[in-house]
Amino acid sequence: MKIPPPLDPGFAPAALRNRDYRALAEADPSARVAHLALERPDGTVFRHELRLLGVRHPRAALTPRHVERHLKFLLWQQGASRVRIAGAPDIVAYLNEKYAPGGERAFDHAFMGEKVFGETFSVVEAASPSALPEARSSALPIGRNLDGCRIGFDLGGSDRKAAALIDGKVVYSEEIAWDPYFQKDPSYHIEGVHDSLKRAAAHLPRVDAIGGSAAGVYVNNEVRVASLFRGVSPEDFDARIRRMFFTLQERWGGVPFEVANDGEVTALAASMSLGADSVLGISMGTSQAAGYVTPEGNITSWLNELAFAPIDCREDAPRDEWSGDIGCGVQYFSQQGVARLAALAGFDFPAGLPFPERLVEVQKAMAAGDARAKAIYETIGVCFGYALAHYADFYEIRHVLILGRVTSGPGGELILERARAVLDAEFPELSGRLALHTPDEKNKRHGQAVAAASLPAIIRAAS
Repeated sequence: MKIPPPLDPGFAPAALRNRDYRALAEADPSARVAHLALERPDGTVFRHELRLLGVRHPRAALTPRHVERHLKFLLWQQGASRVRIAGAPDIVAYLNEKYAPGGERAFDHAFMGEKVFGETFSVVEAASPSALPEARSSALPIGRNLDGCRIGFDLGGSDRKAAALIDGKVVYSEEIAWDPYFQKDPSYHIEGVHDSLKRAAAHLPRVDAIGGSAAGVYVNNEVRVASLFRGVSPEDFDARIRRMFFTLQERWGGVPFEVANDGEVTALAASMSLGADSVLGISMGTSQAAGYVTPEGNITSWLNELAFAPIDCREDAPRDEWSGDIGCGVQYFSQQGVARLAALAGFDFPAGLPFPERLVEVQKAMAAGDARAKAIYETIGVCFGYALAHYADFYEIRHVLILGRVTSGPGGELILERARAVLDAEFPELSGRLALHTPDEKNKRHGQAVAAASLPAIIRAAS
């Protein structure tokens, strides 16, 4: 690294590791190409190619881990339950061992299989590249609908927001504190959202459409996986939470109702605000949320769960307690990441102090000129600069919007400054075409709710 993170000098950027591996493979006359097809039960297929070192190359031992980390990133970026690989039978065996019920990636096996896509996760060998299915994906041309009387809502871990709009103009917005994570009763969640919708509807002559955003995985308005509902039993989740937004839609007379991952709506809000496409939105808050707007201006059906996508390749990288994996974004770009770095910086917090309160104390220290707090934000910024270069290997991006509580105040400015310094020093070509943004005050207040409200199209009767 030309610019090491001050509190985390062992950080091993995936962007640099991958660049070095690619250089080795390009120079290897015996190199081979692995063809990957990531498939979903609905017929969606993502295709990828990786140039790999020949099996007798002196550094061929790097290859299995290189492919596994790529697959891990792709799974959490795009989402799939079946993986087929042609051109690297030795790697298939390695991946099957890792992504088995008892393997290192057992969590991913269960999550990408039964939990999200309703079938057993599998990695299999294909006889040849021609035996793999062709790419088949879809972008979602939803959003940017601002006609009529709409409600937009956003469900977070500490509050729920709602706004009422008339022809795109916000006429009411409200933020209500709630504590959803460990609530066992599904009614707490359903009635809480319903209450916010009623408060917003009181400021409209009628309700034509409702759109919402929330952390988690949502497929066709169904809740598949979401930390907001972690306290609900599996039985109650299936019976009442999985289709809770259909229940709410019925209460509101069947009006058009769309719910999307909060990261996708963040990216949509950025695209609408900037008047630009090829946008990656990243929120550093309770976790790391992300969303993407394509060069064509659409949001995707991808997962974009970059909190659990690896960015640090060292063998002793910090471990995520949920997925069990190491070196993933949540440990660097979230309140949890701030708490981890605060301990390295010398802050001594009571053991039970929640992460949001630790962040507040770090922000106070930063405002007071505390060098320890400055080192935390410098470290986040450096890691983020390298992570952006890694993301650019997987996304076509021209704009990045950074927001969330971690980026508030002077600390957020320092994060951007150090990230830009890394891009300039290590990846000048990327730096020249990548614009970094933070939301303006209007978007901080209303951007997410407006974008959420714009998700559904109003179906007009034919005249």
